[in-house]
Amino acid sequence: MRYLPALVVDVVAITAFAIVGRRSHDESGTLLGVLSTAWPFLAGALIGHAICWTVVALRHDQAGWRPGIVVWASTLVLGMLLRLASGSSAAWPFVIVAGITLAVFLLGWRGVFRLIQRARTRSGVTA
Repeated sequence: MRYLPALVVDVVAITAFAIVGRRSHDESGTLLGVLSTAWPFLAGALIGHAICWTVVALRHDQAGWRPGIVVWASTLVLGMLLRLASGSSAAWPFVIVAGITLAVFLLGWRGVFRLIQRARTRSGVTA
């Protein structure tokens, strides 16, 4: 998988995370509201992707587990730090729920992608 599609899927997943989080707390679903929640995590993900791009071993397999874990960790840790730096809160229950949810979103699509790839390889279908 090329680099840009993985980045786009991660951006969509993080935006979905922000939308779900805001809805679960009965907060505004406006574009500005979603972006205010998502931006620290999007920034963390972009830094994670930049790390993956600079590390040769991670560069060529953006849909793999190793880049996924780097992006997930960067999204969570840097996202929380940026969130705190901007004056928002990050209580431990939120950090735990965000960590689990982001893992499901950011690692989950990679797992599904790999399963589809393997199924196509076994059946002889090429994309």
